[in-house]
Amino acid sequence: MANIDASLKELMGIDGSMGCSIVDYTSGMSLGTAGSGVDLELAAAGNSEVVKAKMATMKSLGIKGGIDDILITLETQLHVIRPTAKHEGLFIYVVLDKAKANLALARRKVKSIEDSLEV
Repeated sequence: MANIDASLKELMGIDGSMGCSIVDYTSGMSLGTAGSGVDLELAAAGNSEVVKAKMATMKSLGIKGGIDDILITLETQLHVIRPTAKHEGLFIYVVLDKAKANLALARRKVKSIEDSLEV
């Protein structure tokens, strides 16, 4: 079991990790951030809207189940958003350098960190 600070440290250990946060998407506020590369507080608020919109769309379409993760691919970065299964209303957000990251390994590591997160 890992607290927020330990989880952020693990997220920053992912190859290519530039920044990360654990976010309460109901409020758009970060519970903790690490790293740089983007304004993580602004990204937390904006990506909260992305998560809420996707959840509303799934509900409208009658799609059951949760979101494993949302991937946003930019020219030089990958943004991974992973809503937590154990902690309703939270998601893990990681910004990766596209040239240095291995997406498959990063997704597995984010899931592992989610599984051990204690808030």
